Amino acid sequence: MMSTPATPDPTMEAIGQAVFEGRTGDTASARQKLLNLWSEIGVTGDPLHRCSLAHYLADLYEDPAPALAWDVRALDAADAVTEQRVQEHHAGLHIAGFYPSLHLNLADNYRRLGSFDAATEHINAAKEHAPDLPQDAYGAVLRTALDEVAEAISQRNTTKRPSAPGPTT
Repeated sequence: MMSTPATPDPTMEAIGQAVFEGRTGDTASARQKLLNLWSEIGVTGDPLHRCSLAHYLADLYEDPAPALAWDVRALDAADAVTEQRVQEHHAGLHIAGFYPSLHLNLADNYRRLGSFDAATEHINAAKEHAPDLPQDAYGAVLRTALDEVAEAISQRNTTKRPSAPGPTT
């Protein structure tokens, strides 16, 4: 979901910096920075900020329970984001393209928690939104993950996928 912004947005830049930090291995510091930003944004703040922050913060938790809580917040915020707001951030983004990843993450966390009915509901929603994925490497990664999570759900497998985002143990 991160791209070059159409107009400068200090909050999105701060989210991006924390995400980069988390992806380079300092998940504790990245998580704290995102939690501090969440406190500044608030639960009624800019939905694009809330969606992006919660989506990335969820990936910084090894435990699927807090990850699920943040993924639910991300999906709720996405429902409040307008296409105009996304376009203000980056002209090449569309809110519809957020949903496959948001539902995929929910499906994966519900699956890891053993809630297979909820996992199935969200993997089906992710698949319904999959045509909105870009035809690039990012889209290919998500399509592969959709298949992996769907297979894990069908097998009632609760183990973390090796290809799942997030901290390594």
